[in-house]
Amino acid sequence: MAEKQISLPAKLINGGIAGLIGVTCVFPIDLAKTRLQNQQNGQRMYTSMSDCLIKTIRSEGYFGMYRGAAVNLTLVTPEKAIKLAANDFFRHQLSKDGQKLTLLKEMLAGCGAGTCQVIVTTPMEMLKIQLQDAGRIAAQKKILAAHARLSAQGAAQPSVEAPATPRPTATQLTRDLLRSRGIAGLYKGLGATLLRDVPFSIVYFPLFANLDQLGRPASGEKSPFYVSFLAGCVAGSAAAVAVNPCDVVKTRLQSLQRGANEDTYSGILDCARKILRHEGPSAFLKGAYCRALVIAPLFGIAQVVYFLGIAETLLGLQRSQP
Repeated sequence: MAEKQISLPAKLINGGIAGLIGVTCVFPIDLAKTRLQNQQNGQRMYTSMSDCLIKTIRSEGYFGMYRGAAVNLTLVTPEKAIKLAANDFFRHQLSKDGQKLTLLKEMLAGCGAGTCQVIVTTPMEMLKIQLQDAGRIAAQKKILAAHARLSAQGAAQPSVEAPATPRPTATQLTRDLLRSRGIAGLYKGLGATLLRDVPFSIVYFPLFANLDQLGRPASGEKSPFYVSFLAGCVAGSAAAVAVNPCDVVKTRLQSLQRGANEDTYSGILDCARKILRHEGPSAFLKGAYCRALVIAPLFGIAQVVYFLGIAETLLGLQRSQP
């Protein structure tokens, strides 16, 4: 059976609604993932996701867990909309011969979707990572300043209070990046983002489509919403863990601020090499379970909204069967 013709405005609205709901639910876990991935050996402030969230609440308050959420909530609508609508578009184009999509064609459609979304994903991630990691850098500076004061007191020297580091805002970061590096500054880490998002989409979309197909009660009927939700969760978490090494590299490359004695990187290969040499292979799985916990409900919710056709109802469109 050929893939259905998509209604682009409806898909954009569905993707946006799903993204807003999902990000609001799981953003604190995403913040923990970023901080866990960025900390390097010898500078470990957090031992686990729960430890990170507890320390964040203590030092920055409850809303500290949502640092950078405004960027995500602003840009997740076009990001998710592009991803889901592009996949639908490519699936439709690849099934024009009336035949059921082969696994290879499903993977090609996912590849196209992943490539399209980085237009929005790269600057979104670039700004979000700076805001999320600012608390970790500030906390590390406080600890180092406290150690310096103790050392100074032990040496009978006057201690100097470290000045409080102002927290950046998304607007300020954008302005500074555009002024110093131009538009390329917002697209730092584009190659690493492609390296993560294209394989993710190649794994996710075919896996979701086939899992969702298993739950369909009969040919021509769409799956119940809980099947779409579970299929989205399973496919999302599997794809997230599979590409986590690329996500670690991307996060490190896009971080502009470094803690004391932390490595700097000149590119993807240099970053991967230094992580492997200094932190071992297990470092590539840092934050993997956090990322799975983020992606699973995020894409589960997305697929439920998408397949229920909320936007079609709002727009008064007749929804065709998949």
